[in-house]
Amino acid sequence: MKKLLKTLVLPVAIAMLGSAATFSQSASAWEPKKPVELIIMAGAGGGADQIARLLQGLIETKDLSPRPFIPINKPGGSGAEALRYMQDKSGDDHTLLVTLNSFYTTPVIQDIGVDVNNFTPIGRMALDNFLLWVHTDMTDITDLDSYVVAVKAAGGKWKVGGTGSGQEDSILTAMMEKEFGYEVTYIPFSGGGTVAKNLVGKHIDSTVNNPAEQSEFYRAGNTKPLVQFTAERLPAYPDTPTAKELGTDMQYYMQRSINGPPGMSAQAQEWYINLFSTLFNSEEWQKFCTDDGLACDTWLAGRDLGEYNKQQIALHKELIQSVGASAITGE
Repeated sequence: MKKLLKTLVLPVAIAMLGSAATFSQSASAWEPKKPVELIIMAGAGGGADQIARLLQGLIETKDLSPRPFIPINKPGGSGAEALRYMQDKSGDDHTLLVTLNSFYTTPVIQDIGVDVNNFTPIGRMALDNFLLWVHTDMTDITDLDSYVVAVKAAGGKWKVGGTGSGQEDSILTAMMEKEFGYEVTYIPFSGGGTVAKNLVGKHIDSTVNNPAEQSEFYRAGNTKPLVQFTAERLPAYPDTPTAKELGTDMQYYMQRSINGPPGMSAQAQEWYINLFSTLFNSEEWQKFCTDDGLACDTWLAGRDLGEYNKQQIALHKELIQSVGASAITGE
């Protein structure tokens, strides 16, 4: 396991597809003829939900679409509900999926009859990050070492909150269990926002929430980060060390991408690529990324995103095999 590359992001030769700084509705002959469903494969209040609603708001305020975008949460089955819905929408030019890494893992762990390689890649908006969080009242836990001591002392009763079996946080939790030789009780919730609230309420002992899900409570002094699972310290968390700095090179990232269903027309794909490229380069989006600890320095779209997806599927299959599917699902 220690020889396994834990960084689940590979550099890809990037072609800046549709990266014009200003979006023009005349850039393509096609444009939406009815409201566009923006499917979120996670629950309300989490990172994916926040991102989808931010993008929807920017599209509206900037008047970038002749038809509205409608965010719809479909979190069931660790995203299986959303993936099946998209599969059934094959050929639909008015449905998009806001993805996270369960886009890769859920079809591997669950037999849902979906091959995401057939989906239509639009654009990668960001790479999101993971931090280990505890309540600030845990004064005896000040760093990763003291955290591991506390978890081991709990003898399997330490409660880690997450968004469901097969989701990104359950994978990272399984990676930590294997790396540090302890066991925890994994408590699933409906979304990252609910996880964050349960940590503040002390119903769980820790979580590996994304920064955006914990930032409000961190700024209020309710929670504290112990370690970042990133290559370098995030600008938003300059005083929190990376796991690599502490001697454990454990890195894990979540892609925040937009994908269409299988069989979307090339004209619609081009229109959406131009739209989300404009949003990616907007001042509002880049500020959100900086403030909430997302990496938004590389735009990836169309065929290049499709190749990236293939690489990530292979890497996640390797990771699931390494830590064991049962460690992730709890079965």
